[in-house]
Amino acid sequence: MRIKIAASILSADFTCLAAELKKVERAGAELIHVDVMDGHFVPNITIGPAVVKYMRKATSLPLDVHLMIENPAKYIGAFVNAGSDMITVHIETVILKELAAIGRGLKKSGVKLGISLNPATPLSKIKKALPLVDFVLVMSVNPGFGGQAFIPQSLKKIKQLRAIFKKDIAVDGGINNITAKLVKNAGANVLAAGSYIFGAKNTKKAINSLR
Repeated sequence: MRIKIAASILSADFTCLAAELKKVERAGAELIHVDVMDGHFVPNITIGPAVVKYMRKATSLPLDVHLMIENPAKYIGAFVNAGSDMITVHIETVILKELAAIGRGLKKSGVKLGISLNPATPLSKIKKALPLVDFVLVMSVNPGFGGQAFIPQSLKKIKQLRAIFKKDIAVDGGINNITAKLVKNAGANVLAAGSYIFGAKNTKKAINSLR
């Protein structure tokens, strides 16, 4: 499958976010990965729909909004209205019936639905959810903070998932030019990277090295 690079804005310079978005867009990123954290589901707080609204004005790239929050259904409408193209929720925060309802609502809005799972969550937890989603996001670090080291056990999960899921598989956490090759060989085709891209002296070279 075609490899797509998602630039994760958690590592961007928020004092010049519009310029950062344009930079990764020009450098060849296909997606903007937006980590939304509430300080409850994960031990950090980031941004809300207001920031996504202004990001939408600053880039033409699809916005993949990763909701690392409790009660995601309560806030999805606001993020859709802000201009999200893709919404990812965590299997740890929803039940199957709720996920199905979220999916129906997003389909009406033309927004894709993804399901994510933490490193400690077994793949079996999302198997019944797979028919309901457009993509899966495998967390390869414990969510909450950027710049963490890749968890090697994630590779087995990616391989097992690829054997039963034919749509996009994204990986988020510790992605660099070395781990990118490992996750691609395991079956992932969407690579979310933050510090490796935004911390690089040459953004285009960093993105190409991931690809």
